[in-house]
Amino acid sequence: MSDGDSSDKDRGAPRRWAEGGPERLYVVTGGRNRPAERVALDLVALIVARGAPGPGAHPEQAAILRMCTNPLSVAEISAYLSLPASMVSVLVGDLIDGGQVEVRAPASAAALPQAAVLEAVIDGLSRI
Repeated sequence: MSDGDSSDKDRGAPRRWAEGGPERLYVVTGGRNRPAERVALDLVALIVARGAPGPGAHPEQAAILRMCTNPLSVAEISAYLSLPASMVSVLVGDLIDGGQVEVRAPASAAALPQAAVLEAVIDGLSRI
């Protein structure tokens, strides 16, 4: 084989992980694919941080705590971090166990204003 063979080059060099590679995701979640907490975390569950990240927090969990000062859904967190939703669910589950975040149910249709109220507001605004 020639000196330029890639297998010869890589033998002594440490292997570098791709930033979003499956190996890294496995290590960050400890090999888990479901949250340890028994709370049902669906994609629309709203996550709110109870405080700032502490020293020694995993970078991904620290990022979740920083971005969830206002409620964000699991799907939004997944999109902002460019991580699979299953991984975000595991990380959020760990944060729930540690009391660092709370889960809020999304607004139900009953909590939204009625159509008649919205029409009255629009009518009032149009008269201004």
